[in-house]
Amino acid sequence: MISATTDRFMRINEVIAVTGLGRNTIYRRMREGTFPKQIRLGPNSVAWLESSISAWMSSLVENAH
Repeated sequence: MISATTDRFMRINEVIAVTGLGRNTIYRRMREGTFPKQIRLGPNSVAWLESSISAWMSSLVENAH
């Protein structure tokens, strides 16, 4: 279960800043299944859960060792 006190939505610009990936790379990796999927917040609004981005980053670090 998601708790608002422990998780939050991140918009694309913040995901770019946190991951260091470009917009095109993020969407390409989503299509390939190697990056967390976005969540539709409304008809013209999407975001990612901070926890899913953090988990993705942690898995990259674990797999690098």
